[in-house]
Amino acid sequence: MASEKWPEAGKRSLIGKRVTRLDGAVKSSGRAKYTYDVNRKGMLHGKMVFSPHAHAKVVSIDTSAAEKMPGVKAVQLMIEPGKEVLWQGQEILALAAETEEQARDAARAVKIQFEMLAHFVADAPPEKAGEHAKALAEQVTGDPNQGFADAEVTSEGMYGAPVITHCCLEAHGQVAEWEGDNLRVWASTQNVSGISGEISEGLKTGGVEVPASNVQILTPAMGGGFGSKFGADTWGVACAQLARKAGRPVKMMLERDHELMAAGARPSIYARVRVGAKKDGTLTAWSSESWGTGGIGAGGGNPILPYVFTRIPNRRSRHTRVETNAGPARAWRAPNHPQMCLITMSALEDLAAQLQMDPLDFFLKNLPFVIADRAETYRQELLKGAEIMEWKKKWHPRGDRTPGPIKRGLGLSIHTWGGGGHPSNCNCTIRPDGSVEVFLGSQDLGTGTRTVIAMVAGETLGLPVSGVKVNIGDSKYPPSGASGGSTTVGGVSASTRRATTNALNELLAKVAPALGVEPDKLEAKGGAIRVVDDPGKSLTWKQACAKLGATPITATGQRAPSGPDALISSGVGGIQMAEVSVDTETGIVKMEKMVAVQDCGLVINLKTAESQINGAMIMGVGYALYEEKVMDEITGQCLNPDMEFYKLAGIGDVGNFAVHFMTGPGYDERGVIGLGEPPVISPGAAISNAVANAIGVRVPTIPITLDKVLAALEKKGGAA
Repeated sequence: MASEKWPEAGKRSLIGKRVTRLDGAVKSSGRAKYTYDVNRKGMLHGKMVFSPHAHAKVVSIDTSAAEKMPGVKAVQLMIEPGKEVLWQGQEILALAAETEEQARDAARAVKIQFEMLAHFVADAPPEKAGEHAKALAEQVTGDPNQGFADAEVTSEGMYGAPVITHCCLEAHGQVAEWEGDNLRVWASTQNVSGISGEISEGLKTGGVEVPASNVQILTPAMGGGFGSKFGADTWGVACAQLARKAGRPVKMMLERDHELMAAGARPSIYARVRVGAKKDGTLTAWSSESWGTGGIGAGGGNPILPYVFTRIPNRRSRHTRVETNAGPARAWRAPNHPQMCLITMSALEDLAAQLQMDPLDFFLKNLPFVIADRAETYRQELLKGAEIMEWKKKWHPRGDRTPGPIKRGLGLSIHTWGGGGHPSNCNCTIRPDGSVEVFLGSQDLGTGTRTVIAMVAGETLGLPVSGVKVNIGDSKYPPSGASGGSTTVGGVSASTRRATTNALNELLAKVAPALGVEPDKLEAKGGAIRVVDDPGKSLTWKQACAKLGATPITATGQRAPSGPDALISSGVGGIQMAEVSVDTETGIVKMEKMVAVQDCGLVINLKTAESQINGAMIMGVGYALYEEKVMDEITGQCLNPDMEFYKLAGIGDVGNFAVHFMTGPGYDERGVIGLGEPPVISPGAAISNAVANAIGVRVPTIPITLDKVLAALEKKGGAA
């Protein structure tokens, strides 16, 4: 019988190969159907009215003029008069009209009276935040005072990263359509199997009783989520309510300004850090006082410092959460890790500079203080990265002494992530005509999940990816977890492997008599079912499936929670190195090269895995050099909620990338581990360190804009 275990390296036909994405052609040709492309018969267009104020009480709402305007068919309050709005962009009501223009005009005609209340939007340290600062418990390990007394060299600095927003290529939104008491929603979501219940509960609050089983979620394609699209959201429920009231389908997609104000943000973090070491570079102590904001409420969590170097013997850290009247935080590709990484790696590289040590040697020396059981992986990765970057050839002590205004520098960083697979269920059907389909209530955020599923199924059944039809993006399929935490590939790979193995074993039992052997003597290879010890004795795949008669096989598979048969595991490490050039006359930073060395267990598709890392590094260059959500402390408004003034990295901004995977013995046998988040963690720290190496002085906060570079140089007293 076929085994569920992953095949060994020399016996794989698909896994670990470079396979082109199945949806590449339909996406690049414009044939893929995203939520915005769904147009139902008689469909209306929805728009929302949101608060223009950071903090106010809604005194009254008058929709009478709007309701009389041409084309308006339904209005739905999302906040009742008497309630407070807590940030600019908080949704107050939604309405639907025949055209998008009519809906927009009607939204402008709504009259809302506000009572202004005091607001606070400053990304301020605790001493300036007052009552908005919520201090968390101090964490102490060992004896920090003694650790600093034992230190022969200490370094102190302030480092930080601002609030940045989610900039998904596809905005949040949905199309809602009722058929009697059944609701169908085409949604841009990371959680196909999960949001039916949220919509059901939201409708119940509004007086409409619809069981979750009556709510179908469809996501055939989506343009990114990065942690911002787990929930149904207020607009998802409102869209369904409008469709119910109007008796017609409603499409409601967020405008870009609302997207940037309210649909997700990564919390800021700033920290004052002191770190000490012996003259030989051995770390002795760490102390940090950090703060940051995730907007309103408790978003942002509790960053833990130091990052990765969690076994420094004497350490003290405390974090303060600052609540502001801004849109709440949402998970943003490796929540808290990029910020913690920036603080830690910047402080450690500054200490290495104080010691006049090459940071590569400094990090290698202090690997005994990293996360348990990760030191050897980091050692191998650092050495491989140094080889690819030509670190020893290019690195110089802080401050490039080369004549002229252009200064070059190198920086490095290391990071960690979990990546264990989420719960997942899969059904596999093999039909008498040889066709194969798999069904999972998963989603493809644009990362190539469909292709990975097809590869796992094809590997198991001995078929090419074209021989398997993958059905995902529908909540009526077997439930699978939300795409978050880099858990999708592990979850769907394990459940698909099990379902297809179970289906194959049923097929082998049917075919065995015709080949005169027991089922456990058969294997599926190269589009055939053949005898293991006598490959010439075989049936083609279609001949074998014809033995099923008129009854197809349908088998199920689940991701095992843990243990040696789980097919997945968790916990990865990676390193990145950055090379930059800095014009000390203009302050402009130019990316020259980035190197990423990463482990993630068994790589299913090398091509899409590399693409994941390239995308993460592009995103990393963006937040390191350009991105920042800018708030006006006087008005409480966001000053750059658009793609003109909220700057992202373009193709000419990112430099050259090199990617290396740690694979083979010691890595592959761990099974599949998620990759989406780890490579986005280190770019900010590596780039910041490279800039410091180039110009001889730390630019303390990202994004590293030209004004900050010039200010740092002026404070230092000129270029290196």
